[in-house]
Amino acid sequence: MQAAMSNWKRRNHRRKTWRPPPHRRGQLVALGIIALLAAYAYFKKPSRTLPPVITGFATVIDGDTISIGGTRIRLEGTDAPEWEQTCDDAKGASWPCGTKAARELGALIKGVTLTCKTSDFDQYDRVLAECSLPDGTNANVWLVRQGWAVAFGRSRLHTSAEAEAKAAKRGLWQGNFTRPSDWRERERQTQ
Repeated sequence: MQAAMSNWKRRNHRRKTWRPPPHRRGQLVALGIIALLAAYAYFKKPSRTLPPVITGFATVIDGDTISIGGTRIRLEGTDAPEWEQTCDDAKGASWPCGTKAARELGALIKGVTLTCKTSDFDQYDRVLAECSLPDGTNANVWLVRQGWAVAFGRSRLHTSAEAEAKAAKRGLWQGNFTRPSDWRERERQTQ
């Protein structure tokens, strides 16, 4: 009888819920916590809201990026040379076209309230926008028309402004230059 009872206890013991060995429990708990945190981060990621208009005084970040109230704004439809980029003038002499483009943009917007109509975010989380001065001047188009940036994208307004700057040999078009996107790609490859 005692042997039968002992066998019953062993079989009954085996029917209990399976538990991982003690050395695996910590790993499984950690894995579970990581899975829960990942699910929480995925479903609770902050939603980016895009205000339709951003207005205020702007500071220049570079030739095609400004900041209004801490919000970085990329001037849509433009691509200006980078700070370190140089260009050649009509005689072949090198000049700091990236710095000059940023300074020209700064001179245009200095002390005025810009009104920027937003459209989206770019790959670097900057707001894409067309910005206007109080007199109605479109800063994006002005930058391209003066030759301090090239047209970027499919906007006819920007491409016609680029053609005008090129024909008049303004800004970058006074000599030879590498398109900013090509210059950035070359810089990435050399690093």
